[in-house]
Amino acid sequence: MKTYFILISVSFLISPTSLFSQNAKEIAAKASNVIEFESMEMKSSLTIFDHRGNTRERKIVVATRQFGKVTKTLIKFISPADVRGTSMLVYDYEDKPDDMWIYLPSLRRTRRIVSSEKGKSFMGSEFTNADMGKPNLNDFNYKLHGTTEINQKSCWKVEAICKDETIADENGFLSKIAYVEKNTYLTHKAEYYDLNNELYKVMTISNYQKQPNGKYFAYKMEIQNLQNERRSVMLVDGFQLGSTLTEDSFSPTNLDK
Repeated sequence: MKTYFILISVSFLISPTSLFSQNAKEIAAKASNVIEFESMEMKSSLTIFDHRGNTRERKIVVATRQFGKVTKTLIKFISPADVRGTSMLVYDYEDKPDDMWIYLPSLRRTRRIVSSEKGKSFMGSEFTNADMGKPNLNDFNYKLHGTTEINQKSCWKVEAICKDETIADENGFLSKIAYVEKNTYLTHKAEYYDLNNELYKVMTISNYQKQPNGKYFAYKMEIQNLQNERRSVMLVDGFQLGSTLTEDSFSPTNLDK
C-alpha cells in the first residue's frame, strides 16, 4: 500500500486541473513515506475523554515488522485489567486492502475485523480501526487547496476524497484535508468530513522526532470529535527502531499468547 506517483515529464500534455491533482497525490505519497518504518516497537498511553471530561486510560505495546511485501503490526493492551490481553493484528499490503484481526480475552477467540468495521471506533476511542493501518493512496482522489500556516510552518492543504461509498464506509469518512509541511512533508493537522460531508473530526500530530534512519516519528496524536465532544490522545512513552519478534508472533493464531 506504499504506492508512489511519478510525475510525467511532458507536463505540457496534461491539463492544469489534472496536473494539480497529480501534485497533490505526490505530496500525499511523500508525507506517507517520511513516517514509514519497516520495523519498530513502542509503548504508548491512550487517554479517552468523554464529553464531560471524564477519562479512561489504556496502556498499549506495538510492534511492526516487514516480511516480504507485507508490513505486519501487532497491538496489545497491557492495562487496565478490563482490556488487558486484547490484541489486534494488521497486515498491510501494497496492492490490496488490509487484513485485520482482534483477540478478545472475554470471548477467548480471535475474529477477523470485516471491512464494514474498519471505520468504527478503536477500543472506544475517537481513533478508528482503519487508523491502525496505512491508507491505500489509490483509494482516493486528490486536490491541492493552496497553502496555509500551522504553528508558523508553511503547509500545503491536501484533500483526499474517497473514490466510492464502499471506501468511505471502510475508512469512516468521506474526505480528509491534511496540512503537510513544505520543508519536511510532515502532517501536522488533518480534518475529517463525515459521510454527509460535514466536518466532524480534527486530528493534530506533534512532537515529531527524527530517527537515525532519517524517518520521523510523532510522539503525540490527538483527535477531537466535534459532533459528540469526545477526544482521544495517544502519547508515546517509549520507541525503538527494529524488532526482534519472529514472524510467528504476527500470526492470527498466536494473538492469545
